[in-house]
Amino acid sequence: MIITRLSGGLGNQMFQYAVGRRIAHANNDILKLDISAFNLKQRNITPRIFELNNLNINAEIATDQEIKYFKKYKRKNGRRWFLYNKIFANTKIYARAKHYHFDPDILTLKPPVYLDGNWVTEKYFKDIEDIIRKEFAVKNPLAGRDKEIADIIANTHSVGIHIRRADYVANPETANHHGVCETEYYKKAIDFVTQKINNPHFFIFSDDHAWAKQNIHPDFPTTYVDHNKGDKGYEDMRLMSLCQHQIIANSTFSWWGAWLNANPDKIVVAPQKWFNKVKPSVDTKDVIPGSWIKM
Repeated sequence: MIITRLSGGLGNQMFQYAVGRRIAHANNDILKLDISAFNLKQRNITPRIFELNNLNINAEIATDQEIKYFKKYKRKNGRRWFLYNKIFANTKIYARAKHYHFDPDILTLKPPVYLDGNWVTEKYFKDIEDIIRKEFAVKNPLAGRDKEIADIIANTHSVGIHIRRADYVANPETANHHGVCETEYYKKAIDFVTQKINNPHFFIFSDDHAWAKQNIHPDFPTTYVDHNKGDKGYEDMRLMSLCQHQIIANSTFSWWGAWLNANPDKIVVAPQKWFNKVKPSVDTKDVIPGSWIKM
């Protein structure tokens, strides 16, 4: 059995699922999801909900008893836990992310294993890309306004732009850590794309529609996609992925919108700086795929 702990928004949940799915696939074992984090209320942490149920995932929800089994192997911080860590803790059974960049040792783990961390790079699942793409398809068919916009996307030289603000601006701690992509970044990215693509049509997705409409005005046809509210973020991600090209924010949500784009000739522009302020040990070199343009 492989259990992966889910936390954060849809984009983070997808990375956490993908690494678990890769290990389960390699070992012909089942994947289960620990969704207990969504029942917790933590200070300075943006409240989140379980969102993978909207996708064609191949996993079960782990029981409290199953999760409890793994917790006894978790390393604990502090000198007083020295003997406990030496005798009981096992990083091959309870595996926590040691750092932010790719850790190849994770892919050598054998079940039973519990995964706890953020695994933000395609290197953890690139070799099962076809499986991940299939399982991250939205369950329900396009309908209503989503279908109308999808039809426009399919018949234009479409470029999806994602603008992430919300808690990146409203929550001081989150803002200090992540930072936001400023207007200048989007203007430079738009200028770059328009030099490469004839007659582009921009589709702008955001969690701050008022700011997007006030500040981002490409000199080409533009559609502001602002109808998906609340827990319908996965619909925005699907529409983003249908665009031929993308300009993304420093957000795992828009990362997946670009990665799921199946256009072999896609242009993806991503921010050079993924975090605003981080510890020197946080290396983001593996976040952006090599074929994407950093700006």
